[in-house]
Amino acid sequence: MRIRWIGLLLMLPLVGAEPAGYKYWSASGLETIGKRLSSKTHGKVSLENLGRFGADHAELVHRDGSGLAEWHGTKADLLVIVAGRGELVIGGTMVGPKTTAVGEVRGTSIDGGVHQELSPGDIIHIPPKTPHQLLLDPGVQITYFALKVRE
Repeated sequence: MRIRWIGLLLMLPLVGAEPAGYKYWSASGLETIGKRLSSKTHGKVSLENLGRFGADHAELVHRDGSGLAEWHGTKADLLVIVAGRGELVIGGTMVGPKTTAVGEVRGTSIDGGVHQELSPGDIIHIPPKTPHQLLLDPGVQITYFALKVRE
């Protein structure tokens, strides 16, 4: 009888076990990582990988300067602004495009495009094959959660 109970208990799901693929990032945890990243930013940007989920991955990014124009062939960017502020240029035509990896293009800037001011709490979805660039005024910093999603 005792062996049957043990067998039955082993078949029950563990209480408190997280489902496979589940991940939670608290606002305070992201803030702590962001502060650590801000102290080690070299070359305008530092980041920490937060997890991989098949073809997708998450990272926390801290910038203290403007980035290059970017274009991703197969992945969308979902950004959540954690701290700071900046300006996103989206769409338009990339200036000086150069392929940096399969499905990845970088350029010096964007001609045209829509300008969007960014501040904490803002959420942005950038579809694949869409030029985009994050611009920062001198002395301004920004930290954002980025989820790179294959579409």
